[in-house]
Amino acid sequence: MLTTFDQTTRRILHFPAVFPCQNVNPTTLLHSILSLSNSITKYQPEFFPTQRRNAREAIRQVTILSMFVNEIINQDVSSLPDSAILCFCELHYSFQKIEFLLKDCTRSGARLYILMKSHVVTNQFLTVIRAIATTLDILPLSLFKVSQDVEEMVDMVKKQASTTTTSVVLDRDDEYVVVKRFALILNRFENRFEPDPIMIRQALCHIRISSWSECHNEVMFLNEEISLCLLENNGSDLHLLHGLAGFMQYCRGVLFENSSVENMHYQIYHSNEKDELNLSCLNPEDFRCPISLELMMDPVTVSTGQTYDRVSIQKWLNSGNLICPKTGGKLATTELVPNSNLRKVIRQYCIGHGVSVSRFQMHNRDISSTSLPGSVASAEAIKLLSEYLVRRLCNGTAKQKNSAAYEIRLLAKSSIFNRFCLIEAGVIPPLLTLLLSSDSTIQENAIAGLLKLSKHSNGKKTVINHNGLSSIVSVLRNGLTQGCKQAAAATIFYLSSIQTNRKLIGEIPEAIPALIEQVRAGTSCGRKNSLAALFLILLEPRNHKTALSLGIIPLLSTLISTSEKPEIVMDSLSVVAALAESFDGSDRILKDLSLSLIINTLKKSASKECCVTCVSILLALSNNWGDKVIAVLASEPNLMSLLYSLSVTAGSQAGKKARALFRIVNRFLVTSGLGSMVNWDSSRFEPVRSC
Repeated sequence: MLTTFDQTTRRILHFPAVFPCQNVNPTTLLHSILSLSNSITKYQPEFFPTQRRNAREAIRQVTILSMFVNEIINQDVSSLPDSAILCFCELHYSFQKIEFLLKDCTRSGARLYILMKSHVVTNQFLTVIRAIATTLDILPLSLFKVSQDVEEMVDMVKKQASTTTTSVVLDRDDEYVVVKRFALILNRFENRFEPDPIMIRQALCHIRISSWSECHNEVMFLNEEISLCLLENNGSDLHLLHGLAGFMQYCRGVLFENSSVENMHYQIYHSNEKDELNLSCLNPEDFRCPISLELMMDPVTVSTGQTYDRVSIQKWLNSGNLICPKTGGKLATTELVPNSNLRKVIRQYCIGHGVSVSRFQMHNRDISSTSLPGSVASAEAIKLLSEYLVRRLCNGTAKQKNSAAYEIRLLAKSSIFNRFCLIEAGVIPPLLTLLLSSDSTIQENAIAGLLKLSKHSNGKKTVINHNGLSSIVSVLRNGLTQGCKQAAAATIFYLSSIQTNRKLIGEIPEAIPALIEQVRAGTSCGRKNSLAALFLILLEPRNHKTALSLGIIPLLSTLISTSEKPEIVMDSLSVVAALAESFDGSDRILKDLSLSLIINTLKKSASKECCVTCVSILLALSNNWGDKVIAVLASEPNLMSLLYSLSVTAGSQAGKKARALFRIVNRFLVTSGLGSMVNWDSSRFEPVRSC
């Protein structure tokens, strides 16, 4: 009878109450009502930062009605008229809504949002209590044997609920004033005036926000709501949400800067370790999209209950298919419901089992829409906060510098506009100075902040202009923790996305050796970050000689043949593909890495991306070494059919490479008198210009 909704999946102030079915058993219905009422009456007024008066009134009425249900639950209700059963169904429906309201009013991180939506919440309480009054008016109490006290209390609830406007209100001496105060604070931000800290603390005190962690919870909730609104193209609350998020980030960085961040740092970035143990019993194959067979980074559920990756199922629907690909059943609606729980599990699995930096970034929470501020108040709050953090980095104590660096790390993670403001305010030069710190926590926060800022084009330029490369490479080599080293490798990866920077990085004698050492002996994350960085750096041919002289090919060969993590194999193949483009690289690959290893990987891999990379390697080797390589390929059984399949199913660029390699091998077969491939659709093999 009861339908449960996890707080992480139900949107706040959305009430998916389920009306009981027409033929419900009356006894079952009463037990379900009693279960709901027990859940509701467990709430105490002190649990509510806001809406205390309304919550207390709702709980009081539910408590009285639960006494009535308790008295009749053991009576014979099998012959109740339909009107009475309908009343109990309505009561069950109203109780569900009350429980949702109470959960939202006590929801962690939603205190400020609930306060600013007080009128909406109050109207919801008003609506549901009036619905209870209507139900009690219709309910034939004479059919039940209840004590006189209970009957009188039910009558009292009915009368009070009918005049609920006197009991369910927004307290004008309390919350109304605080709402106005917060509106005034946001208005001051819009006019670029820093609000009085005392006024802010008084307002926050009303909703019981008095610590860094409580403030951070508010920011996290508001950012999540912003993401969901953007995902659903619902802009009605975006202006308010952005303003509140900017305000709370300002409070977190300025008002609560003296709070200890060490424990919070552990909670935020290492809380997955406890849950990691629970993943061992899950089958990773269940995380793959039934359409693309790739990991679902944005899983959504269709009306048949099946889950797919959003991109894949959207393409399916856009093609005019209105049936479920897996079950074949007709889709009642094309609405796609985000599967938040599965997404979190998959993300946790990826972190534990290795997703390359590029792919992990691509599938993280989409912040591409955050390049512009959502409101004037939010923009000005972030600018003022950025200027404050720069002053702390330059003139603060060691503890204040650490707190400022950590705040920058959080701000730069959540928004492109935040990164822009921080860079413009001048946080990068003092962060580079902090890399020299002997405190591992300060160093890690500084390099993590630079990592986030280096994703912005202005950030890349500023790091280079302030000679930051050498400092970052120094952390890569001699970082105080493995976390510092792997963050330094990721920072180099983003800096290497600019072509001119690849030459600069290659000219630093320690850069490539340090990256290769991380591949050889670093953590799983450090290895992936370093492979990704090496791939970009080796797109500059002048860097090949250094990497080859350090024995990178045997190292990559070992990883490809022994690693159990597909992402490591894929990233290693990508680096091999970059080296294969040069003659020296191809020569070393043929000497130190078995050609059959690449061919076998091509044949056995279930990943299309991996297969395409193998084809790129074989094509480059064939172009550089001619018949020496092509003869081996021509003798491989089933290789031509695999190349043909890739030429048809892979993307445009990948398909061109597969067709080019197919033509090279086929030409060798013809000219060597070994025959040629027949019965192929030659129209697919149009002239290849440049791959």
